[in-house]
Amino acid sequence: MNRKQVYLRRRFVVFGVGGVLLVALLYLAGSIITPVPATAAVTQHEKALTQAAAQLAWPGYGSAAITAPDYPGATEYHGSDASMPIASMTKTITALVVLDAKPLDGSSEGPSISFTQKDVDIWNTVIADGGSWAPVKAGTSMTEKQALTAMLLPSANNYAISLANWAYGSSSAYVSAANSWLKNKGFSGTKVVTPDGLDPGNVSTTKDLIGLGKLVLASPVLSSIVSQKSATLPGAGAQDNTNALLGVDGVDGIKTGNTDEAGFCLLFSAEVPVGAVKVRVLGVVLGAPDHDTLWAGVTGLLTSMQAGFHEVEAATSGQAFGSYTTPWGASSNLVATSGETFVVWSDTPIQVDLTTRPIQSGFKGDLVGRITFTFNGTTKTVDLALAKDVPDPGFGWRLAHPGGLGV
Repeated sequence: MNRKQVYLRRRFVVFGVGGVLLVALLYLAGSIITPVPATAAVTQHEKALTQAAAQLAWPGYGSAAITAPDYPGATEYHGSDASMPIASMTKTITALVVLDAKPLDGSSEGPSISFTQKDVDIWNTVIADGGSWAPVKAGTSMTEKQALTAMLLPSANNYAISLANWAYGSSSAYVSAANSWLKNKGFSGTKVVTPDGLDPGNVSTTKDLIGLGKLVLASPVLSSIVSQKSATLPGAGAQDNTNALLGVDGVDGIKTGNTDEAGFCLLFSAEVPVGAVKVRVLGVVLGAPDHDTLWAGVTGLLTSMQAGFHEVEAATSGQAFGSYTTPWGASSNLVATSGETFVVWSDTPIQVDLTTRPIQSGFKGDLVGRITFTFNGTTKTVDLALAKDVPDPGFGWRLAHPGGLGV
């Protein structure tokens, strides 16, 4: 082999080794600086959370309705929607219309009302007609709130008439004003012919009665009156509320009524516990054959309404909604950073939407997504985080997996 050949061979070897070293260096550099692949989360969650449908225990007589005013869709009706006699539930209208003419704020007792022989004569007429009453004495007086109490608690017809006369000048003027008020409020199925309700011409529908009940509850004066079990009043003495269910199953109002034509009726309100919250319920039952049957019907309906609500833990702190598992074997659950609980009526669904972002590595607590709950038009979100560290693959894995690099 001549010198030229030896030179060429040495040159080939040098360049060959250099090339190999260059490739190795490029491989090493590429393994170090090339981004590792991003890993997407594998998630598991229901698209909607749905509970069992409510099964309401409707009375086997008359008509009824029930609602939870703060929960859209939680309103149910049973039986006829026709206008029918409402007996002394008429006095809720009398109270609202009197307050329309003589308004009170929540803390005021209102002006003084003086009673005369005319009011005693009204009392005697009511007794003769077989209506409910409370005593009145000529020369005595009550505040407006006390007179409303005398009308609503013992359901005194004579105080309903006396209040209407005081506020509007006469019962006929009151009736005209009351029917105009009802029309303006949209209570198209309701009509009154007297302030007291004894006349069967005082009629309403279950839908209108629910609306009237909402107005009573919205009045600080009236809601405070109808929740009282008893009161001692000037000239009338101690008077008990005719609503025997007050304090039972959360019942705190509103008004009884009974006549031969209307049967035994109750417009009622209650706060019932559902988990950690209390739900306001408003209902009406019409046409029971007697008081005991009415109380049982209302209690059964109210209990079934309460059972129709569900406390749903849509998310709890630390609950896993998915996981990440990287090609190099690192893994972490995707967990809720806080909890979210809903009170749901019947089978009203809670819509669920979950979004996450791909990761290459991360630390415990890093926020990597969120879960969104939509219920009755309201949206609440819970952040999702890594339950533990997801480390970089390390130098060894990078060298061994060149095909696994890159995005």
